[in-house]
Amino acid sequence: MHGRMIDIVSATPDTIDSLMKLDLAPEVDVEVRSMGNKG
Repeated sequence: MHGRMIDIVSATPDTIDSLMKLDLAPEVDVEVRSMGNKG
């Protein structure tokens, strides 16, 4: 199994909406999590 994490700093609601609308291959699993402020 291969995994990759992308850390997006200061994401806007439009950023999250765009990520959720990506057209990906059926075998690609995407999980979007909000980690809250780390500052």
